[in-house]
Amino acid sequence: MKMELRKDCAYALVCPSSMGVRLTPANGQPVHTSNTFTMYSTSAETNVLNISASLGLPVKVLTTFVKGSPIAAFIKSSLRSRNIDYEGKEVDQGGPWGYRHQINIADCGYGSRGPRVHNDRAGEVGRTLNVKDFDLDRLFGKEGVQILHISGLIAAMSPETATFCLELARAAKKYETKIAFDLNYRASFWKGREAELHAVFSEIAGIADILIGNEEDYQLALGIEGPEAGGKDLASKIESFKEMIRRVKKAYPNTSVFANTLRQVIHTNAHMWGALMLEGDTWHVVEPREIYVLDRIGGGDSFVGGLLYGILRGWEPEKWVQFGWASGALTTTLLTDYAEPADEDQVWSIWQGNARVKR
Repeated sequence: MKMELRKDCAYALVCPSSMGVRLTPANGQPVHTSNTFTMYSTSAETNVLNISASLGLPVKVLTTFVKGSPIAAFIKSSLRSRNIDYEGKEVDQGGPWGYRHQINIADCGYGSRGPRVHNDRAGEVGRTLNVKDFDLDRLFGKEGVQILHISGLIAAMSPETATFCLELARAAKKYETKIAFDLNYRASFWKGREAELHAVFSEIAGIADILIGNEEDYQLALGIEGPEAGGKDLASKIESFKEMIRRVKKAYPNTSVFANTLRQVIHTNAHMWGALMLEGDTWHVVEPREIYVLDRIGGGDSFVGGLLYGILRGWEPEKWVQFGWASGALTTTLLTDYAEPADEDQVWSIWQGNARVKR
């Protein structure tokens, strides 16, 4: 079953996001012992966009910037270089204790030492994302969008961003844009707002066409019973994952595609990586197999990006999850937390296990 998408749209894929920067020490060293860092422009949602953007599809991020900030200029330059269009309000900083872009400080880890991530989100300008700052009728009606991708990270950042994501989803539904919702549950974002956010997430999930999460996401964001997180024998848990997704499908019957990644960490630089997708009544399973990992951050986002790319290209569903799996595996070989595939063949070679030199 191929997913029917709108035709003649200005954008294949659009998402809301809060842009920031990531600071990474050199050579996989820990943050607290390092004095040399590389700075990247980043957000989980633009990691998703990057697969389609690199392979020639028009994409756009809806965000917000600190007016006059050199970090904002750095982010805009990065987005342009990655073929990602952007739209967003310029917010006055409000002095040195005002708004700024988030800072993600993360090392890659190495061998038996796992990576550590420190998110510094105080004063984050992305929390001001407001539906009043965007013309949704122009975006979805006049310009047209094939797929809207929403992340639970953005929906849970603030009451304003929750309303923004809800209104985006409602506008997308009105104009027959498909909706992809990656639950991305974060306990620290939900603290003290559980009832409010459960209602928001349930409404978005109720009109989503594509629903993505892991065992914890489905349980904690939507209240669906699932398997215990973690464990050593990942392959043996696939049936319990399937049963959880069947329960999600019963609760959200309007959704036609459910997906989640499967990951078991052997050590920092070797993971068992798999994926599971229910499309209609058909299961597509990528049995976990070993991949090499330089930096794990962004692999899950790129899985989503690859899956959505396959849908946008009109491929058979079996290829959606395969291309998603390989896109995630590609990102784990990179120091950026997004992938910029040279072409489709580079991704398919990873799926095929072909690492031979190409001349």
